[in-house]
Amino acid sequence: MKIDDPKPSKYLQGFSEVAVHLTYDGGSKNELFYISQDGTIIEGDVYNINRNPFQANLDKLNLAGSPTFGPADAPITIVEFGDFQCPSCKNEAPDLRKNIPETFPGKVRVVFKDFPLESIHPWARAGAIAGRCVYRQNQQAFWKFFDWIYDVQDSITPDTLNAKVLSWAGGNGVDTVQLGRCIDTKASEAEVNKNIADGKAIGVTGTPGLFINGRKIGGLGWPDMKMVLETELTYLGKR
Repeated sequence: MKIDDPKPSKYLQGFSEVAVHLTYDGGSKNELFYISQDGTIIEGDVYNINRNPFQANLDKLNLAGSPTFGPADAPITIVEFGDFQCPSCKNEAPDLRKNIPETFPGKVRVVFKDFPLESIHPWARAGAIAGRCVYRQNQQAFWKFFDWIYDVQDSITPDTLNAKVLSWAGGNGVDTVQLGRCIDTKASEAEVNKNIADGKAIGVTGTPGLFINGRKIGGLGWPDMKMVLETELTYLGKR
């Protein structure tokens, strides 16, 4: 267990924020506590109802340099922290890529950030590095990679990942020599690490981790996701 030094809370006047980092048997979890001067400890989320209650999350969601599709001015932005080896992420991928654009055309932007769960998914980090290498070379090809890697997820192993990625790349407008060099040198690993750090800072502990206009929501089946999006659009007056 590691406990950070307290710092004044930006969102709860008179309280300090203390981050606690727990690791055990390859897993990890991060918790945020609020402590008053008299020693009162509060664990939970803080919302300011005088403004957007999810503004604190929006402030932490750094989307620069992240793969995205959908209109930049869409009323709803979904940020997914995902893991290419995660079965639940695979199940949710068709909702993000097919159901949402078809059901809510022009109204939703989707942003992807890597959050490989290395303790349980042995090739997830390497897959994230490969994906970022594809994105570096051809931003639109990243979404072809996204669709493909979930389609073949069950056939990938740590030993076959790189060969399968390079074989896929050759037919999808990606220079395999340049891609292979990027993968071999782990040139994009810093970007993956930054995404992981961003996820931990905002409280992501598992995948898929979704934020819909800043509202933290776990993985959802399509009926529930559709209902949340309809509710958000109604609230915004964009239905």
